[in-house]
Amino acid sequence: MRIWSIALLLAAMPGCSSGTQPAKPSAESDNDHAQLQKIATPEKQAASVAVKPHAAVTAGKHATPDQFALGDSIVSSVGMILVPIPAGQFQMGSPDSDSVARSHEKPRHLVKITRPFYLSAHEVTRHQYEQVMKARPWEGLKHLQHGPDYPATNVSWNDAVEFCRRLSDREGMEYRLPTEAEWEYACRAGTTTLYSFGDDASRLEQHAWYLKNASSVGERYGHRVGQKLPNPWGLYDMHGNVWEWCQDWYAPYGSEKVLSDPAGPARGGRRVLRGGSFNEYAEVARSADRDDNRPGNRYVSGGFRVARTYR
Repeated sequence: MRIWSIALLLAAMPGCSSGTQPAKPSAESDNDHAQLQKIATPEKQAASVAVKPHAAVTAGKHATPDQFALGDSIVSSVGMILVPIPAGQFQMGSPDSDSVARSHEKPRHLVKITRPFYLSAHEVTRHQYEQVMKARPWEGLKHLQHGPDYPATNVSWNDAVEFCRRLSDREGMEYRLPTEAEWEYACRAGTTTLYSFGDDASRLEQHAWYLKNASSVGERYGHRVGQKLPNPWGLYDMHGNVWEWCQDWYAPYGSEKVLSDPAGPARGGRRVLRGGSFNEYAEVARSADRDDNRPGNRYVSGGFRVARTYR
């Protein structure tokens, strides 16, 4: 495995800012707050006050017609915006024409996602992680930046699964890691190009924190979530920032030409990682790039986002 060599900004959760005072209310923010009450499902409205009102509204502005058909984005009890992802199909992996693709990204094959699901618009933040896990695994890391909206890092696959289990118990809804197929499907968001914004890597800085605009300029850490442009489905930091764990055991792709809701092999020794990080080259942030690591390992550039059962 390679060495683990977001323009929306979530507000700090109540009690977590360092003396920052709330902005003076405006007509726009009042309107955003009213819209948020529609976006959050009734059982989540009480939790929605933990998120800056325009955050979920902004996420909703990026929704496609297929997403609107599923209803609004929702907000979890710990302030995570969950975006509805429609069922559909896509070509998973890299075509032979991709000169930087590695062998385990091939063969490209058709995957059908038969059920809609929710996916968090951002990587799980430190504030969200600490609410659920009562732990701060990033403490003591070199180049540590302080703030609630940085991604939770130094998190193993086992830690991420336990986070999902505890959040599921807390809310009575199933939270889990996305499968590798769900992750790539959501990352591509209907595109077939190298990145969700096209094939031109020179545009990556608008969408991702990666080696060129982060580690190479001394910023060797995961950046605050949601600062870069989202993909067509309103998901932030699918390219770069921190690696994201997926549910599957890692294995090379098989010879099947069509798969429905694949979940990887039944057993293995390493779990799948996707998305690249602040410490990786541009090609590692491609939608099809894959990596893997042992489920108990923790790294400064390792984080995750969660999926949730639809309705």
